[in-house]
Amino acid sequence: MYHYDAATALEELQEDELLPHPVKLRDMILRHQLGVEDAKSINHDFQDYLARFGESQNIARGILEKLASSNRKQA
Repeated sequence: MYHYDAATALEELQEDELLPHPVKLRDMILRHQLGVEDAKSINHDFQDYLARFGESQNIARGILEKLASSNRKQA
């Protein structure tokens, strides 16, 4: 756990520990036998996840980089 340390959180983000990596999620999907409608629905959701995963990761990285380069408040 990063305990509000931006540099550690950035490292964790880069190691993909916050959300399942899309490749791992895709592998999980491929290991299940699904009906046509379920497969189409899950594929649609996965495509949405894939896009949002990349966007969220970029936004979080920008925030964490700014925080990691600034001074923390004294407790």
